[in-house]
Amino acid sequence: MQQMILSGSPHIKSNNSTTRVMLDVIIALVPACIAAVYFFGTSSIATIALCVISAVGCEALMQYIMKREITISDLSAVVTGLLLALNLPPGAPWYLCVCGSAFAVIVVKQLFGGLGYNFVNPALAARCFLLISWPVAMTTFTAPFAGVDAVATATPLVVMGNAAAQPGLQDLFMGNVAGSIGETSTLALLIGGAYLLIRRVISIRIPAAYLLTVAVLSLLISGPQSVLYNLFAGGLMLGAFFMATDYTTTPMGRNAQIVFGIGCGVVTMVIRLWGGYPEGVSFSILFMNLFAPLLDKAFKTKIFGEVRNAEKNV
Repeated sequence: MQQMILSGSPHIKSNNSTTRVMLDVIIALVPACIAAVYFFGTSSIATIALCVISAVGCEALMQYIMKREITISDLSAVVTGLLLALNLPPGAPWYLCVCGSAFAVIVVKQLFGGLGYNFVNPALAARCFLLISWPVAMTTFTAPFAGVDAVATATPLVVMGNAAAQPGLQDLFMGNVAGSIGETSTLALLIGGAYLLIRRVISIRIPAAYLLTVAVLSLLISGPQSVLYNLFAGGLMLGAFFMATDYTTTPMGRNAQIVFGIGCGVVTMVIRLWGGYPEGVSFSILFMNLFAPLLDKAFKTKIFGEVRNAEKNV
């Protein structure tokens, strides 16, 4: 005679852990890191290292001060520091790395309760904080392969519409353009995004809705020649695959995720076309982060086994 064992939920088990998920994200970002070093030199290594060390150090310090369990081994702080580094310009001053990491981990993450309690993406919030605090340092970009005597140059989104100054689509796709160190190579980011999809760390819903919305609006507003340019330029790929898919700050429901991605695309294009900044990815994701709980409430997933009201009253 078999015994029936009763236990509390959840009954669906998974081998995934926070550490495993974060490690997959780190692995997925390796191509972008390699592209950063290739196009912008070894200073990118220093930027990445300083951001990661600062983020991990701030996490451990805050958890010690607040008498919480020190959980730096879950690699979430490493991911935050890595994403922040990839959103910084080439040769970023040390204070951008340290202050950005401190803001992301201390203010956005730990003061709200730690991992899983932050209501906006920490790395993106830190990027916007740095952009507001040090606008010149955050918008001084250098051309790839510029070396020691690097001079400031415009990013593809700044010169969009100027056919003579626009880089070619091949350069945009490969990453041979000015920009933040981790956002320029569409190829590297697509490789990383494909890895996350294969590993089922993320679903295709948010990236697809985000990219498709940008493509459709580009086609309708600026014409077919602008579609690929808007998709490849700026931080769209980095945002769509690595930051708009953050578990904590995005909706859980399928339909809610699609609406979230569409919203990100709409806000991105509004800022790109009519806003005061040439890029709108960071602001769009942060803006939609605020609506994530409302989207989950508005697009509730039907509970398994639920019956209609009419059937309940029978």
